[in-house]
Amino acid sequence: MRPSRRQFLATAAAAAAPLILTRGASGESAPSSRINLACIGIRSMGNGNMNAAMSHSDCRVAAVCDVDEEYLERRRNEVNARYENEDCKAFTDYHELLEMDGLDAVMIATPDHWHAPIAIAAARKGLDIYCEKPITHTHAEGKKLVSVVEEEGVVWQTGSQQRSEYRFRRPVEIVRNGLLGDVQEAEVGLPSGNPFPPDPGDFDPPGHVDYDQWCGPSPVLPYHPGRFHGSWRWHYHYGGGQLQDWIGHHNDILHWMLDMDGSGPTEVEIAQFDQPQDQEVWNAAWRYEGFCRYPNGVRTRITNRARQGVTVYGTEGWLHVSRSGYAMSRPEWYDRDFDPGPEKVYESNNHWRNFLDCVKSREPAIAPAEAAHRATTPGHLMLIAAHLGQRLVWEPDTEQIIDNEEASKLLAQQGDVMPWMPWRTDWCEDYLNEDA
Repeated sequence: MRPSRRQFLATAAAAAAPLILTRGASGESAPSSRINLACIGIRSMGNGNMNAAMSHSDCRVAAVCDVDEEYLERRRNEVNARYENEDCKAFTDYHELLEMDGLDAVMIATPDHWHAPIAIAAARKGLDIYCEKPITHTHAEGKKLVSVVEEEGVVWQTGSQQRSEYRFRRPVEIVRNGLLGDVQEAEVGLPSGNPFPPDPGDFDPPGHVDYDQWCGPSPVLPYHPGRFHGSWRWHYHYGGGQLQDWIGHHNDILHWMLDMDGSGPTEVEIAQFDQPQDQEVWNAAWRYEGFCRYPNGVRTRITNRARQGVTVYGTEGWLHVSRSGYAMSRPEWYDRDFDPGPEKVYESNNHWRNFLDCVKSREPAIAPAEAAHRATTPGHLMLIAAHLGQRLVWEPDTEQIIDNEEASKLLAQQGDVMPWMPWRTDWCEDYLNEDA
């Protein structure tokens, strides 16, 4: 019989063998030079993350989980083919997966509305977490999640992989070392949405999908294929449109530049927020523009009407960075041998490698939970500002809206409009129960 984790620990201690320690689902330290990972949500980004994890020899995908049984079986077969065995376990209910023995970490790539309950449940099991952005669907969830991750001492990595690329790290160090002079303005350019949703219609959920579980904590809408795989993000019950889908990438880099990973703006206002004319299937804004003011005086513009990426303007220069590369006002900044200055930021050149190394070392990963929560906070506030048609005053230290009771209720997820409706409580015990 395979020895239990406790037996393995005792044997190893007696032998005085050096061990790599990670936290496991049992809540105890687990000896392992190989990290046992479970993948929850395994279609698009989930599939990419699963394969990225399997490319590292010290990581083993031990289980997969999805409410779509077709994808579940497909991914289980792919994992087994990779390892040339039949060991990968498959689950449709993440609660059952989290009861597995021997797990060290989970990867979460579900629709946004499921991120918080699954991540909080995993953290309370002592599991380290790699989660796609935005890490939560609402601000209240994000604040709760950050607290639980800190309390449980688990390693967190957000899937904001731009932090692990030189092309983004170099502009961050240029700004942080003051080479632009005093930063005055910045633009965060995000993609446009689609103003033309599919036609409504009467559809039945596929037989291989547990649709009620897929809706989970969010209100249930009639099933529509144009609001399901890949397209759920265009309705505020389940996602946040292109604004929230991408703000966790580019605004995350801007916050890194401005040294705002633990802070945020003081003012947020909306200039444009255009939703589809017919909102029966999709209702997320396809064209949007908002402005933020930060404690250091920097004014930022977040919009789909600017060049995608991050553009920063200072008194001594400017720069722009995106996934296509960067442009900068000084030619010497392009030289890899150029030293921007003494302030160096966290260096990672492989996002999954960084996560796995931190699972072993217990050091913070390059994209921690609070940084991700803070990067998406302006998006949460823009949605509320757009809904109310009001400028919001924000206190970043306490994370509270000042002198606006209606907006504060929406922020706390106590309103009665999307996407701030109270959850279906029978699906979110992990989120609501302080003692879970």
